[in-house]
Amino acid sequence: MTDFRRLLIAVIGLACAVSVGCGGGSSGSSTKTTVIAQSGSNVAPIVVNSGPANFYVNGAFANVTVCVPGTSTCQTIDGVLVDTGSSGLRILSSALTIALPQQKAASGSPVVECLQFLGSYTWGPVQTADVQIAGEKAASAPIQVLSNTEFAAPNACSNGFPSANTIDTLGANGILGIGSATQDCGTYCEQVHTSSFNPYYECTSASSCQAIIESLAQQVVNPVALFASDNNGVIVELPAVSGSAATITGSLVFGIGTQSNNGLGRATVFTTDSTLFFNVKYKGTSYPSSFIDSGSNGYFLLDSSIVPALTDCSSTSGVAGFYCPSTIQNFSATNEGLNRATGTVDFSIANAQSLFANTSDTAFSELGGPSIPAGTSSSQAYFDWGLPFFYGRNVYTAIEGKSTPGGTGPYWAY
Repeated sequence: MTDFRRLLIAVIGLACAVSVGCGGGSSGSSTKTTVIAQSGSNVAPIVVNSGPANFYVNGAFANVTVCVPGTSTCQTIDGVLVDTGSSGLRILSSALTIALPQQKAASGSPVVECLQFLGSYTWGPVQTADVQIAGEKAASAPIQVLSNTEFAAPNACSNGFPSANTIDTLGANGILGIGSATQDCGTYCEQVHTSSFNPYYECTSASSCQAIIESLAQQVVNPVALFASDNNGVIVELPAVSGSAATITGSLVFGIGTQSNNGLGRATVFTTDSTLFFNVKYKGTSYPSSFIDSGSNGYFLLDSSIVPALTDCSSTSGVAGFYCPSTIQNFSATNEGLNRATGTVDFSIANAQSLFANTSDTAFSELGGPSIPAGTSSSQAYFDWGLPFFYGRNVYTAIEGKSTPGGTGPYWAY
């Protein structure tokens, strides 16, 4: 089993900083809901299955339609991973059959983007499309088309990691990044960084690319932020999973408090800091760089030296990067928003090798792995509440600067 861990962008902290106010304390529990919106112009069906490459686990997939801007030349692409841990639509070039307009730099050269994930990177030209999901449309949205062949990725982009630009390496036909950030880079990309990572390039030839400034308006954008309405966030709604299931279906609902089917109800709001993180407390220790991410396929937390009951799967097990405890381990941790909201989360982690032995199942509620390698400083640890956290909950992701009944984003709520 390949370790398809998480698709949270490593440069999430580069998203433009947002001032988040602090309010009074409130509390939320791990109580789950199974109310799922079934219909509406703002509702898109999602499915957890093995994906278009037929090997994914704990991946939620949706259909996305892209069109040449202002025309009826369109293509619907299935198997696009729903990822609340990144922003921007990314489509494999091998899955795209229509020609989209290429974004050009001031020099007239094509604009190409590099985005580093944890353990891999995406690379490919920035193009423009009308993006349609359910009854919603983002007009003339910059997107990334993933390709290993059009332009050679600079060494600074790959950083020694493999690309995730093919169906075999990505496991999906694309990534639908619908996180809290409006753009995928923000103000960081409005200047060139000579001694650190640069996401945007102009390529004067297939083998010559130089880092460039990319304005907010030109950056790959969270398509939800461009919707005419229902543009302040999303809700991922999935049923509960008891242990494992072959496949499950749910809904991706656009907007928070904009229609009768997307109200906050009794959900607790957890605001984030300027880097879109919040705090998790586990056994009295705080982990402030924590987050909720549908693009992660497990619970990722600490390491086996901090939690001795958890054992790393061996490098020869075929499931390296996950935990393989001898028996199911039960845990409890507390989420803390910048607004002082708190909520206890009870969860369990089982042996990944045993879980994956049932090859007919793709949804696992007890899958987890280490967020940092064993022996790494515990100060670098964090909690990544991946897709198992979403099972049986309606999880809200509010976009930065957007007004909602729960306050101005960014925040998570459940």
